[in-house]
Amino acid sequence: MRRKTYLLVILLLAATVLYAAGAKEDPSVVLSAARSATKVDIAALKGPTAMGMVKLMADSDAGICGDGNEYSFVLEGAVDAVTPKLVKGDVDISAIPANLASVLYNNTNGQIQVLAINTLGVLYIAEKGDTVKSVSDLRGRTIYASGKGATPEYALMYILAQNGLEVGKDVFIEWRSEHAECVAALLASDDAVAMLPQPFLTTALLTNPDVRIALDLNSLWYDKMGSVLITGVVAARKDFVQENEDAVRAFLSSYGKSVDFVNSNPEEAAKLIGDYGIIAEKVALKALPGCNITFISGEEMQEALSNYLGVLYEQNPASVGGKVPEDGFYFK
Repeated sequence: MRRKTYLLVILLLAATVLYAAGAKEDPSVVLSAARSATKVDIAALKGPTAMGMVKLMADSDAGICGDGNEYSFVLEGAVDAVTPKLVKGDVDISAIPANLASVLYNNTNGQIQVLAINTLGVLYIAEKGDTVKSVSDLRGRTIYASGKGATPEYALMYILAQNGLEVGKDVFIEWRSEHAECVAALLASDDAVAMLPQPFLTTALLTNPDVRIALDLNSLWYDKMGSVLITGVVAARKDFVQENEDAVRAFLSSYGKSVDFVNSNPEEAAKLIGDYGIIAEKVALKALPGCNITFISGEEMQEALSNYLGVLYEQNPASVGGKVPEDGFYFK
C-alpha cells in the first residue's frame, strides 16, 4: 500500500512540473506523463494526408513530440498498398479515402473506426490545350484516372452522370494504380485528359506549361450537392482504439497541431515534405493552398461525414459498403 502511495505521489509531482512548464495549454501532455509510451504504427498516402502529418513525423523522429506515443510511419503511393496493412493489423492507424473507411467498417463487422476528416475536395480535370470548358466537352474523350473504388471514382462517376454522360458509351476511363501514372499519361500525349488530385495536379502544371485546369470537380460537386466533397479520413483498428484510448486522443491532438503547422507555415512545411520524399519541395509549396488539408473530429466530423456518405449511398450503396455506418463508426 505504501509503495502504491509513493508511485502516485511521483506521478502527481511529474504532472505538476509539466503543467507549470506549459502543459496547461494541452491536457494531453499531462496525460502522457501518467502512462507508459504506446507504440503507434501509421500508414499514409504520398499526398495531402501525409503532407498534413509531416510535422508530427519530424517531431517524432527528433524525439520532441512529447505526447507519450512512439510513432513509426510508412508512406505508400496507392490505396491498395495501405488498406491491407490496416485490416491485417500491420498498422494501427491509416489515412484512407473517406468512403473506403465506411466500406471497411461494414466488411469487418465494425472493426474500423474513423478518427478525423483530414482532406476535403482536391480533384480536378486537367488537359493539354483548351478544348474542355464544361463536363459535356468530355464526350468522346478518354480520362486517365486513379482511385478506383474510392472517392475519386464515385465523385467522377456522379458528375458525369449528372451531366448525361454514360461511362463506356459517351466517355471512357482508363484506371491507373497511382496518381503519378495519370500525370505521366497526361504529359505523354497532346490530347490527353486526366483526373488529378493535388498535389499531382501541380506537378503536371509545373512540368508542362501546356497543361491547364479544365474543370474543378470540387466546385461541380458542391453546385450539385450543396455540400463539400470529403476526400480523406484517418481511421484506426477498433481494438487498438479500445485498448489505447489515451494514446489515440494524444495522437489526435498532435495530428491536429501538425495540420495547423502545415497550413500556417507553408515554406517550412514544404521543406519537410520534400525531405520526407512525399513530393518535391517546389511542388509542395505551390500545391499546399489547394490541398484542402484539414482536421475535423468529434461531432462535427460525424455530421459532415455521415451526410457525405449518405449522398454516396443514394447514388451507389456499394460505394459505402452497402449501408451508411451507425454511431459506432465514429470515434468521439
